[in-house]
Order: sequence, then structure tokens, then C-alpha cells
Amino acid sequence: MKALACELPADTGLPLAKWSCPDLAAEATRRGIVASVSASTVRRWLAADAIKPWQHRSWIFPRDPDFAVKAGRVLDLYARFFDGDPVGPDEYVLSADEKPGVQARQRIHSSRPARPGRGPLLIESEYRRRGTLAYLAAYDVHRAQVIGHCAPTTGIEPFTALVTKVMTREPYASARRVFWIVDNGSSHRGWTAAARLADAFPNAVMIHTPVHASWLNQIEIYFSVVQRKLLTPDNVASLEQLAEQITAFEARYNHAAQPFDWRFNRDDLDRLIDRIAA
Repeated sequence: MKALACELPADTGLPLAKWSCPDLAAEATRRGIVASVSASTVRRWLAADAIKPWQHRSWIFPRDPDFAVKAGRVLDLYARFFDGDPVGPDEYVLSADEKPGVQARQRIHSSRPARPGRGPLLIESEYRRRGTLAYLAAYDVHRAQVIGHCAPTTGIEPFTALVTKVMTREPYASARRVFWIVDNGSSHRGWTAAARLADAFPNAVMIHTPVHASWLNQIEIYFSVVQRKLLTPDNVASLEQLAEQITAFEARYNHAAQPFDWRFNRDDLDRLIDRIAA
């Protein structure tokens, strides 16, 4: 039964994307593995080995030929090293990206706070769409400070505006070097984006994560905090109100933030690559 559960249903000729316990029980009976078995018994057998074929998880196979080199460079910067040399006190590491398509949704009825005897916060499921905006931000990895702004959409121009906003203020304006860790989004992809950054600000260095490795970019952790603590659930009357809330959250976050407890290092990267290769 466990071996059957570890087969893909499509490989057995069944028109199923994944197994359920009733499907497994029926297929086992059809094959003569058992004379008869219940779905609950199948679930109990599979639970012994934590096999849950009715669940699935998506993943992307790394296809960047320089995955290890690019990822290692990012991890070194988190550990305050670059090209084998320590990152100095007058050098800074920024993690930057965009959060596109942030919706302004106004609930049809007002939300109700949690009350004794009534249960949790109540949020109306119906809403009116008030448009979308993009939130662009740069996170100082070692100082735990965020500098961001909202724009109608993503693109080279909004990202350039973010870079200018950051690089024209201290301590970045007079820093020896400012490393910008970015993914491969169209706003900052490839050597042309790196050259554009260096031309505008000679002390800025763009570092790209490998393709399909945004999880290496710490700004994504901050965006998850924004999503969890501000945008879920949401209830705003306009794009202007949404932008004001995002800006206010950023200021609140900066007031008490501590650097993320990042523990993934080069040794972990080597083990990951070995596991993928196997």
C-alpha cells in the first residue's frame, strides 16, 4: 500500500493528479493487494511513515549554471565578506525588490473586532476593488532599516527612483561601497542594470541572485512581514490610503526592527547543491 501511494496516479493510467485515501483503497482492492480496506485504515498505514500523497508542494529546479557562485557571493555579503575581504564599517549591504500588484480592497461592510463570547475578528468577504499599486523597498541587511516608496507599477523608472532615494541620503551617499542585492526581475536584470546603477552612483555595486532564487534575498522576508501584519486582512478605501498605511508601517517597523537571524551559509549551500545533484 505504501509503495502504491508513492507512485504517481498518472503513471498507473488513472486520470488523477494525486491520490486520496479512498482512491488508494479502491485501487488496492482492484489490484488485489487487499480483499477490502477502508480509507481510514489506509490513512493510518501511511501516517506511520508520514506519507501524505493527497498533499503537494511546488518547487523549481535550479537552472542557473552559475548558481553556486552567485548564491555564495550573496551569502558572503550577509556574513560581511566580498571577494574574500571583510566588508568595512563604511560599506553597506542592501537587499532590494518590488512587491507588485498590492490591491486596495474596501470591504462592503465594516469589520468587527474580536469580542468575548463572540469569537475572532470578523471580516466581510465581499469587497470593492480600488486598484493596485507596487511597493518598492531596499532593506539594509545589517542595520535592519527599510527605505521604500509606492508607485503605480513596477519598472526601470520606479526602481531608479528608489535607488536615488536611498543613495542620496546618508550613510549611503558617502559610503565607500553600497552593495545592492537584487533578483533577476526586468527592472534590474543583467549587466545593463548593473552598469546603469554604477553610472548613476559610482559607489553602488549590483549583485544578482541566481535565477529562481529570490529566497536568498532578505527583502522577501520583510515583504512577508508586510503581507502578514498589514495586508492580511485588508480594508482600505483608496490607493492613497493604502500607500499611507504602507509608509506608516515602514516607519513603525524601522523603529523597533532587528536584523533577521539569517543562518543559511556556504556550508548549507554546498549541502543543498549536493542534494539537488543527487
